[in-house]
Amino acid sequence: MIALVLALAAPATATAHQDTVALDKAVAAFAGKSIGEDGGPRAAIDPRLRLKRCSTVALSWRTDAHDAVVVSCAAPEWRLFVPIRMPAGATVVTRPGAAAAAPAAMAEKVIKRGDPLVIEAGSDGFSITREGIAMADAAEGQRLMVRIDGGKMPVQAVAVAAGRATLPGWVE
Repeated sequence: MIALVLALAAPATATAHQDTVALDKAVAAFAGKSIGEDGGPRAAIDPRLRLKRCSTVALSWRTDAHDAVVVSCAAPEWRLFVPIRMPAGATVVTRPGAAAAAPAAMAEKVIKRGDPLVIEAGSDGFSITREGIAMADAAEGQRLMVRIDGGKMPVQAVAVAAGRATLPGWVE
């Protein structure tokens, strides 16, 4: 990661809080684009934030994808993530060396809206299943809402295969 240390000198009459306008300028300079531009911060930092004043602010990219700038202070300790406006059609790499995954909308749907399915969850010595109806299409690994037979509220599930889903957080 690229790190840039920027000293933000406090005026003599400064308050005990960090100047968010100065942080906005520093992030825009670090990103090389103005607020709202492609490659620049999506929006200004909320001026209602009451961060303790920091004499030396460090700026770095959150990932190699340059999707957010990390603004941090060592003493007092605080950290902000400022999202960067990505150009339309930009490919975002989530792991170093990995290609961007196909959008979920393009993935093959294993469950279609209205399909009957079984939600399964369990581990060694324990298993529970419920039948329900899919309320949306879903590809393998994608979340969807399921209307459970006899239930008042739908539940969230993760598509496993055609006609099968599991609860979020449960592994097969």
